[in-house]
Order: sequence, then structure tokens, then C-alpha cells
Amino acid sequence: MRWLVLIWAILVSVPALAGRVEVTPETFARALAAAEAGDELVLAPGRYAGPVVLTKALTLTGQTGTLLDGGGEGTVIKVDAPGVTLRDLTVTGSGRDNEALDSGIKLTSKATEARVLNNTLTGNLVGIDVHGARDALVKGNRIEGLRLARMNDRGNGIYLWNAPGTVIEDNEIRYGRDGIFVVTSKRNTYRGNLMRDLRFAVHFMYANDSEVSDNVSIGNHFGYGLMYSDRTLLKRNVSINDRDYGVLLNYANQSDIYDNLVSGGANKCVFIYNAHRNLLAENLFKGCEIGVHFTAGSERNAITGNAFVGNRTQVKYVGTRFVEWSHEGRGNFWSDHAAFDLDGDGRADSVYRPNDLMDHILWSQPAAKLLLGSPAVQLVRWSQEQFPATLPGGVVDSHPLTIAPDRALPEPLMQMARAEPAWAQEATHDDTDPLAAH
Repeated sequence: MRWLVLIWAILVSVPALAGRVEVTPETFARALAAAEAGDELVLAPGRYAGPVVLTKALTLTGQTGTLLDGGGEGTVIKVDAPGVTLRDLTVTGSGRDNEALDSGIKLTSKATEARVLNNTLTGNLVGIDVHGARDALVKGNRIEGLRLARMNDRGNGIYLWNAPGTVIEDNEIRYGRDGIFVVTSKRNTYRGNLMRDLRFAVHFMYANDSEVSDNVSIGNHFGYGLMYSDRTLLKRNVSINDRDYGVLLNYANQSDIYDNLVSGGANKCVFIYNAHRNLLAENLFKGCEIGVHFTAGSERNAITGNAFVGNRTQVKYVGTRFVEWSHEGRGNFWSDHAAFDLDGDGRADSVYRPNDLMDHILWSQPAAKLLLGSPAVQLVRWSQEQFPATLPGGVVDSHPLTIAPDRALPEPLMQMARAEPAWAQEATHDDTDPLAAH
């Protein structure tokens, strides 16, 4: 008898095995209510009406033709339990309340270790809202946002707030406002995402200790904006045909900006505004109106091993201090620096100074451009070339490089880059100034 009691105790202590349940639109509500934690609901093709709220650790798996439709009200799928997986679903029809962050998929603070995999999200205000969910994985999703006339009325592809440990990986995001918008989070990873025809590809606000790597930004207004964020690793990212800035550092400190490519006509390849103790190394900044705009007292930044190629103005620096842009005897490559390398060490034999006194005057007094071809202006520039001690401060590269690194892009990306970006086609109302409030 004691053996029977022991066997019964063991059996009741073992949780029931997770079940796989085939579901149709007609049986979905009943199956959802009856499901136990660990069950997988496999949704047959058809239209499933939202909103859906998940309060158990379930897996929802879709098939070709599975559509969850919120009908234009609220959030379509709200995850309010740990350990939930959503995969292979098509999600559409959220509401348009920006204050409520109406979303295709919302992960609340209870949705720890959620998995959002290979879903298609279209016609939602916010694609995926990771709202306090720690250690989530958002991977392989295709998100197409709204195309409202006012860009600020659109939602973000992926919105992340206070979600440490979350990984955003291999997603494709197009249209809407920002591709990935992060506020007040830390220790996150964003890698391998493709973002097109947006305002920002990646936009950080108060986001620390995170990695942004191997992402591609094509045809956006801004590429990668790090604002009020410290200790970011920004590496091997690409910005092509972004309109305003490829990389923006605004009150961003102690970050490594490494091996990135900005190319294709941005107003500024990189804008460094009140950013301190950062490393910019091995980047290629190519074909912009301004290679790097460096201002607002940014100090103790190490800038080395970069290539500035074919920018109309390589450096715009307005200040009276001398700033050295080489590190441990290694500077940067400048395509407009005609210099010799007699000892063949890969470093030019003359110092590179990108700006002179007239540049400072023209930037601070734009009306002075009317005198640009006058003999007086030419005399000032000739005098400073002959007597460098008269320079009023500025960027100095004491060890410029003579060999430019290059970076080839895969042909599919080149084909996307050849297409005219949406910002050149649409008459959108874009009143965004990323520095207006600072």
C-alpha cells in the first residue's frame, strides 16, 4: 500500500506534458481559455479577431494565411505572462493612439523571456512594443509601418522601454517613424537589422551599456542616433543614402564607434555634439556634404584610423582650441590631403589641417560667402598656409594615413541603395530636429 501511495504522490507532482492544439478561428477563444501553461496553439489559416491577451506561458504558432486583426482598436496581441512565444503570425489593425502606444504586439513587464519570432506586422501604429519585458528576443520579424503625411504621427517599428537583456535581431523594418526607438534601457543588443524609409534607423534616449552591430540603414532621415546614452558599442553598421546624419552623438559618452560605413550623400556623415571620451576608429565616411561636424565642447575623444573620402567639407569645427585627431602616432586618411610618404610607413610626411580662419568666418557669418572669390580672402588663406602659427585653433591630424580602407557591400544592398529613398519622393511633413530640445 505504501508503494501505491508513493507512486500516486510522484504522479501528481509531475506537471502535465505540454500539449499541441490545432485551432481554427471558431475555436480560438475556447482553446485560449482552456490552454495550460506550456501548451502550443497552432492557428489554422483564417482571420482571428483581436484583441488577444495572453496570461499564460503559451506558444502561438501561425501558418501561411493566419491573420490576427485588431480591427483598428487598441493593441492586437498583449503578452502579460513570462515565457510566451509568438511565431509565424501575421498581425495587423492596431489602434492609432500614440499615448497608449497601440501596437501589433505588446510585451508588458510580466512578459520576461518572451520570444517574438518570424512574424509579419503591417498596418499597426507601433509594430512591437517591448514595454518593460526583460530578456526578450525579437528576431526575424518583418515590420511595415504607417505612411501618414506627418511622420511624428506614425509609430515606431520596435519600441523598447526599460527592458534590460533584450535582443533585437535580424528584423526588417520599413516606413513608420523610427525603426528601433529605445528609451531608458540598458544591456541590450541590436544586430543584423535592416531599416529603410524611416526617420531614425536606431534612436537611443538614455540607453546605456548596449551593442548596435551589423545593422543596415538605407534611405532614412537619420541613421544611428545616440542621445544621452553612455558606453554604447556601435560597430560594423552601414548607413547609405540617409538624408541628414549617418551617425549622431549627442551627449553620448564613453562609446566605441568602430568599423562603420556612412556613404551616399548625407548632409553630415557624423555629427558629434557635446559628446565626450568616445573612440571613433576604422570608420569610412564617404561622399557627404560634411564628413564630420564637431562642436559644442566635445572633449577627450580619440579619432584614429578613419577614412574621410570625397566629402565636400571634410571637417566642420568651430572653436578656438587645437584638437589632435591622431592616437599613438596613427591618424586618419583624408582624400584631399596631397602629401608624400617618403619613408613608406603609410603615414604622410606633413600634418593635415582641414580648416582655416576663413572657414570659421564663413560658418559664423554666412553672408561673408559673397566675398569668397575676392583677393582679400585668398590673401588670408595664403598667409595661413605660409604661417600656420596664425591659425586660430582647429582640428590637427599630425599623422595622417596615406592608404584608404575600403568596404564592399553585398549586391542586394547595393540594389536597395540605388533606389530613390522615400524622403526624396514623399511630401511628408517632417519637422524633426534631433537637437531642438538640447
